[in-house]
Amino acid sequence: METAWLHTLHVFFAIELRTRHVHLTGVTRHPNAAWVTQQARNLSERAPLRFLIRDRDSKYTESFDAVFAAEGSTTIVTPFQAPRANAFAERWVRTVRRECLDWTLVLGRRHLERVLREYVAHYNERRPHRGLDCRPPDPPPDSAAATSAQRAVRRRDVLGGLIHEYQLAA
Repeated sequence: METAWLHTLHVFFAIELRTRHVHLTGVTRHPNAAWVTQQARNLSERAPLRFLIRDRDSKYTESFDAVFAAEGSTTIVTPFQAPRANAFAERWVRTVRRECLDWTLVLGRRHLERVLREYVAHYNERRPHRGLDCRPPDPPPDSAAATSAQRAVRRRDVLGGLIHEYQLAA
């Protein structure tokens, strides 16, 4: 991601394939092996993983894989030049860019973190997914189906009105 001052920011995220739940762990200007390994520790504390699919970037060192191996996870490395092998991650990057980042002028690392935190909350709790029968990965507990078609609908703006969420009024 490029900022308004043309600085490149790198985002570390993970997706649970079964539920499509996105975990955002960090944003940095200078990713290195130590930073990536720390993000792996942060992720392993939040979400136990059975498998980890990752690409062949040199930042993913043995210490990165060891974090997940200690938790009992199996690391799978994608083949060379095979973008379809990591299609879920590629799709999420395309979605977050199209729905959010292409419409936002990012000022810096903290700004990008705040925007992505808010977008990921929307993505996980409210955004419908076709692969999940138009349900979000983590629907909020108040999202029970309405018994009457006459209930009022309330709109909530996310990211300053970039995204609109709708829910039935209580």
